[in-house]
Amino acid sequence: MKQPAMSRHIHIEASGDDAARVPLLTSHLELASLDSDEGEVIFERRIGDNANDVQRSTQRKRTYEEAVEEAGFGLFHGLLLVVCGWANASDAVEILCVSFLLPTARCDLHLSSSDMGLLTANIFLGMMIGGYMWGYLADQRGRQKVLVMSLTVNGVFGALASFAPRFWLFLLLRFISGVGVGGSIPVIFSYFSEFQPRLKRGAMISALATFWMAGNILAAGLAWLVIPRTWVRFSLGGLDFQSWRLFVVLCSVPSLTSALIFSLAMPESPRFLMEAGREIEALRVFCRMFAINHRGSLKTFSICGLHIPSEKKERETRRGGTHTRRFVNLLKQCLAPIRQLFVGELASRSVCLVIIFYCISFGYYGLWMWFPELFKRAEDGGSPCANVSRLQSHDNQSCYPVKTAVYMEGFVTAASNLPGNIFTVLLMDVIGGKALLCCSLLLSSVSVFLIYEVKTKAQSLLISCVFSGVSVVAWNSLDVLGTELYPTQLRSSALGFFTGIGRVAAIMGNIVFGQLVDTNCAIPVLLVSALLLTGGITALRLPRTKQAELT
Repeated sequence: MKQPAMSRHIHIEASGDDAARVPLLTSHLELASLDSDEGEVIFERRIGDNANDVQRSTQRKRTYEEAVEEAGFGLFHGLLLVVCGWANASDAVEILCVSFLLPTARCDLHLSSSDMGLLTANIFLGMMIGGYMWGYLADQRGRQKVLVMSLTVNGVFGALASFAPRFWLFLLLRFISGVGVGGSIPVIFSYFSEFQPRLKRGAMISALATFWMAGNILAAGLAWLVIPRTWVRFSLGGLDFQSWRLFVVLCSVPSLTSALIFSLAMPESPRFLMEAGREIEALRVFCRMFAINHRGSLKTFSICGLHIPSEKKERETRRGGTHTRRFVNLLKQCLAPIRQLFVGELASRSVCLVIIFYCISFGYYGLWMWFPELFKRAEDGGSPCANVSRLQSHDNQSCYPVKTAVYMEGFVTAASNLPGNIFTVLLMDVIGGKALLCCSLLLSSVSVFLIYEVKTKAQSLLISCVFSGVSVVAWNSLDVLGTELYPTQLRSSALGFFTGIGRVAAIMGNIVFGQLVDTNCAIPVLLVSALLLTGGITALRLPRTKQAELT
């Protein structure tokens, strides 16, 4: 049913019965009278006239934080957490699937340890490029659109990689998939945080970060369930399609389903809309947040106008000049957010975060991506480092029958994230992200050092679980700090830039492990321990952001 034309000031009113009949997520919205040029899908609710509109139009316009508080906290945020959490889990699945397929795929693709290091580093190279590219576009064009595009790229090219008959083609497709992953990770946290009330923001972002653990468990569980099933094998043209290739296909499903949900049912960030000067659209999103959070209530949304920045964000590249000049202008515009990160009061925190992201990414991804291979090499007992400190001849090794213990241990290690995630959700808004980040990095450093010292396979698994449970606290803390330390117009670009730094570190970590895992395991393990210690000390210089307002 078409809705009547309305003034720029909107009043929302609906009875409890009406509210109960409104669907939670709608796939179509008819508000032609509102001056929107986007037509993005948002939550719908019936809008009625009220005699008090004229009186309320004289009220002062509300700020973003006031509008978020007025919209309330409830069912909308629960639905948002599930949708964004599934997208976050899909990124984890896509990244970690490579580490679980290495023990078997290395035979079919004829991979050496150096090749395996290159393969695990390859996806991070794509993430490094995609992180800043998608982050910049999210700050310029909107969070929701970028999430749809990046998740689609991730899922489509991740699935296509399963049909690659040669290593170089598999490498290329995984790289493009990594470009998609690099965009969705930073943008999803910016998007999600911009719907949260100030007092709930830290806990909710921590809850969103726990879905990375869910992705870990899902990837490990799928690997455990699918890869050992050697009967899953058939010929597809000249391609020998084995169980690990089916595993790669299944790992792309979460990304594709997330892209579909965001394209059909999710609104644009109201904070982004306000910064873009799109008051009516932002107000509509707040109205629908209120409607879903107060379903069955007679309470009405009382905000009639929003305080919009006096100067809208510049969104178009200058049209004049030659193609070269326009390209240079576009390049300068893309690099402008990076310059702003290192100016004024943002400079010191940006330098600290560069160091921290580098240290934790080198350590976590450099070690985590190799856990399944290290567990496989420790199957005959003893420390993983003790058994890999000798040359391994892959030509003389068989990948079949598949040793299921490798995937069971990966599943247990992934599940060990749960205590750390619960800890951060409960204490993030009590202790603050800075304190949690410092402590978790220092404890992670100690646990990695102990990996080198353990003497048995059981001890190795235990210490790996400790590292997993402790390091996830650092990641969750970084997710919160990254969203709170920077203003809206720089938030996604900043997260994209810092995750890009992290990808460089992850690439270097995987290459170092690939080159040294056969000859001297002590060097990469002790290097990881030292870097995590450096990151923990650097975190002491970050400002406190506990329950801070978003700027």
